[in-house]
Amino acid sequence: MFGLFKKKTETEKLQNRYKKLMAEWHNLSSTDRSASDAKYAEAQEVLDEIEKLEQH
Repeated sequence: MFGLFKKKTETEKLQNRYKKLMAEWHNLSSTDRSASDAKYAEAQEVLDEIEKLEQH
């Protein structure tokens, strides 16, 4: 109950964004290859940001 109002860390926010982008990438992979590639590239950028935050 007390965790209900806990704020998310920057890493948690980025991980949620990464999961959402990967889901969109997967959905687009069978219909629109160029949009799928763009989503994947965006997800990789988010993953790089996550890795930078975890190193510090």
